Amino acid sequence: MSSLQTSVETLLLRAALALPEAAQRALLRRPVVIDGLTLSTEIQMMLKLQGIAKLPAFGMEALPQARASMEKQTTVIGGSQPIGALREITVDGADGPLAARLFIPSSRVGSEPVPTLLFLHGGGHALGSVDTHDAACRVLAEVSGVQVLSLDYRLAPEHPFPAGVDDCFAAYRWMVANTGVLNADPERLAVGGDSAGGNLAATTAIQAAEAGLPLAFQLLIYPVTDFVNRSASRKHFDGGGFILEKPAMDKLHRWYLPDVAQDAAPLTSVLLRTSFPEGLAPAYVITAGFDPLRDEGEAYAGLLAEHGVPVQAKRYPGMVHGFFNIVGAGREAVSYNREIAETLRAALA
Repeated sequence: MSSLQTSVETLLLRAALALPEAAQRALLRRPVVIDGLTLSTEIQMMLKLQGIAKLPAFGMEALPQARASMEKQTTVIGGSQPIGALREITVDGADGPLAARLFIPSSRVGSEPVPTLLFLHGGGHALGSVDTHDAACRVLAEVSGVQVLSLDYRLAPEHPFPAGVDDCFAAYRWMVANTGVLNADPERLAVGGDSAGGNLAATTAIQAAEAGLPLAFQLLIYPVTDFVNRSASRKHFDGGGFILEKPAMDKLHRWYLPDVAQDAAPLTSVLLRTSFPEGLAPAYVITAGFDPLRDEGEAYAGLLAEHGVPVQAKRYPGMVHGFFNIVGAGREAVSYNREIAETLRAALA
């Protein structure tokens, strides 16, 4: 895909999503209503444009093409976002060094030690990178005033479970031990991620508590929490063209967990856990109404609460899976992502 074609698609998407909502509704003619929820008009417009452009379904191409498509599509919806400063660094993984990118917000450049979030990108444990989530991490850092350390953990199928889990926890250990290198406040460290990254953020938080490491907050954005059961929201939305489709989900699932016996492991299906360690960090769980993962994310928030973990949950009813990456087009998802960043700011204030 040429940079010119990407630029043209970006301009067309921005123009369509900048139309007044009434104009968008007139073009779309009929709202999408499922499970008592109405799909956001601008999301409906975006999905319509993707259909017209005949973009490949998420995760359904051969692996190299699927990874390239995710990078291209997140570039289109992410746009070019400002940031105070960037540092490309190397951190310790479980089996060697890993690349990471530190996003330093403008308000924190040159300041005293600052709150810092280890961010773990989504992509079904097999796709995604610091590049696919570059724009989203810039917005998260710039708006929140929290440094964001985005990690390139090892991916399946080349590196199935537990490689990603082990890498993310090793990177968090490294972050705790290297707060001086990062100019990070050791009293205000957090972990977060979206989708598969939300799953890895949850497992990292659990392991941090087990190890007695300081962790102030976990930000779980539409996390995967159950590899065993198929929730009602999966049945409602994993066949309706709402980004995640069952064939791709099944393929990515088995790439990550080639052994069926691993599906219910305590560091994979965190929703099936019967206990949590003392001192587990407070959590903020975000879900999207039209996301197959909606119900398991909300159930995990409930499970944490049942075990005495401070937790808040927020559903964005008209959103789809992946809206965290939509920071460069439209109005609604952009405003929600700023709201998420403000929540992070308040949690680490």
